[in-house]
Amino acid sequence: MKRARTIGFFAFALWAAAFGRDQFEGWVDRTEMPVLAIETGVEMLDRRGELLRAFQTSDDRWRLATAVTDVDPDFLRLLIRYEDKRFYDHSGVDPVAMVRAVAQAAWNGRVISGGSTLTMQVARLLEESGTGSWPGKLRQIRLALALEQRLSKEQILSLYLARAPYGGNLEGLRAATLAYYQKEPRRLTPNQVAMMIALPQSPESRRPDRFPRKALEARDRVLARLVSDGVLEAEDVTGQTLRAERQDFEALAPHLTDRLRASEGGQVIRTTLDAGIQRKMEQLAVSAVAAGGKHLSAAIMVADHQTGEIIASVGSASYANDRRGGFVDMTHARRSPGSTLKPLIYGMGFDQGLIHPETLISDRPMQFGAYAPQNFDGQFRGDLRVREALQMSLNLPVVSVLDRLGPANLIAKLRQAGLSPQLAGDHAGLATALGGLGLSLHELVQLYSVIANPDSGKRLSAIYANALPQPAVLSRKASWYVGDILKGVPRPGLAARKDVAFKTGTSYGHRDAWAIGYDGRHVIGVWMGRADGTPVPGAFGGELAAPILFQAFDKIKTASDPLPAPPSDALLIGNAELPQPLQRFTSRAEKSGVARDHPKVTFPPDGSRVVRMSGVVNVQIRDGVAPFTWLQDGTPILTNSWERQAQLTPSGRGYFRVRVIDAHGRAAGTTIFVE
Repeated sequence: MKRARTIGFFAFALWAAAFGRDQFEGWVDRTEMPVLAIETGVEMLDRRGELLRAFQTSDDRWRLATAVTDVDPDFLRLLIRYEDKRFYDHSGVDPVAMVRAVAQAAWNGRVISGGSTLTMQVARLLEESGTGSWPGKLRQIRLALALEQRLSKEQILSLYLARAPYGGNLEGLRAATLAYYQKEPRRLTPNQVAMMIALPQSPESRRPDRFPRKALEARDRVLARLVSDGVLEAEDVTGQTLRAERQDFEALAPHLTDRLRASEGGQVIRTTLDAGIQRKMEQLAVSAVAAGGKHLSAAIMVADHQTGEIIASVGSASYANDRRGGFVDMTHARRSPGSTLKPLIYGMGFDQGLIHPETLISDRPMQFGAYAPQNFDGQFRGDLRVREALQMSLNLPVVSVLDRLGPANLIAKLRQAGLSPQLAGDHAGLATALGGLGLSLHELVQLYSVIANPDSGKRLSAIYANALPQPAVLSRKASWYVGDILKGVPRPGLAARKDVAFKTGTSYGHRDAWAIGYDGRHVIGVWMGRADGTPVPGAFGGELAAPILFQAFDKIKTASDPLPAPPSDALLIGNAELPQPLQRFTSRAEKSGVARDHPKVTFPPDGSRVVRMSGVVNVQIRDGVAPFTWLQDGTPILTNSWERQAQLTPSGRGYFRVRVIDAHGRAAGTTIFVE
């Protein structure tokens, strides 16, 4: 009978234990779980995975996704040793630590050590609850047990690494190390590890930037215990000072990353940018405007024309500088491109068989209907080679070539290259050759990219999947002619790179200074000016932007990639050996002989009295068709003249008559009295 009672007692005890276990497990299973998916800030990464820029969460916190594999193993080892050394053995609650904490508190009358495991701390962080009440502690225990049932140890650690508080709006280990040490948590020193362990225990009262002494004391307590436990050597932690400054998060390529955040979506966006080159270009933009007044700004783009990858994009000299209009992304602002379209126009002329680099072309005053362009310096050079006309960036020759090609065909080529030119009216005119339309720096870099690489051009993109093939706009031969000419443009200052083909541009009124250049691999574009479009007195592309272009090349690599060799169909001959039609280019104005009217003497007026200056009298005409013949008192003194002014030398005081005859025999004259 006694044996039966004993068996019955043990049977009941087993049943009660099983029942209790089932009830306990059911209690844990019925735990109302908080949301485990936490919001983290959007991250922009460069081509190697380096953080370019992080964005705050919707509640203005710096909280970044943190994987266990991204953290220094020593930090994880020491964190677990300090906070929860039986982390991998318990199921959310450490009974040994709990009993010890209660006993120490009872014996000393105050809390000596906490009994919370890392899992319990995660439970508290997920619900943002305190630890001061027994119901709160019981809830943490229950939630910790439930978390252990549902998540792996690595997932629990990841939640801690992302949610641990570090003072202010810093949450998570990555945000803390980036703010305090400007580094990812992949490799930390022992004192950095100790600080990152100490701060979450009391994040506000130990903030290194506000309470450095308390932070230092807390860090040293962690170090002392880790040394006493034998997990750190004393010599590893001596002489290490506290770095107390919290720095702003680095925000590389802010204009570009703003756009990508809006267009791409996702929490982690991997770009084609190179963080190292991006930093150099941003520093270059700042130095470029330093001596140019408080409103001057700059934009720089670097791209790989072989792959279409954007390597660096600087939208302004200072993102936060309102005086410089830093918030305006000048890589996408539409401005007058000045002379930067001239290479494309000549390239189109090469492809159409109108010209060759050695073709003679006229740089003389010409009238195109109501349009009478002038060169930038007001001078004319007469006949010269196309090569020289482009290298000197003369206006009359390129306008005459565009007049033969047709402005509409130029616009079509720009669109074929992936550009969206902004026209002043419904139709493009000849002024487009000299910048009479709107384009952005991004578009000009795109254009020069497909000129540099006619065989396999790409649409420029900062996202790998978006670098799509781009149709060629010029043949290999025409592209090579253009590059060979631009390679011979005089370099600014002491720039020595010979394998860079480049073109500068200055918009009307000195509002925009441009320089675009490329070698065998990279294309770089530079814009300088004011974001509000007001003039920059004395600003020229060759003087302001070109030096920055060559500095940019120097900063991205030590030597230029060579430009391609001439294709087999390129004509490498002089003017005399060219086919007859290519020896000289004749403009439509020269062919048709069309002018606005017969020639007129504009100065001096008929019947006026003129005082000789240095023994000569200046006479000026307009209209008519060159070349002109000039006569003084019936005697020819200049023949076959393409100029619209002449210096005459009267024999003495008195009346004399000047007469000019144009190419069509139309004449004009004036009679003046010379003092």
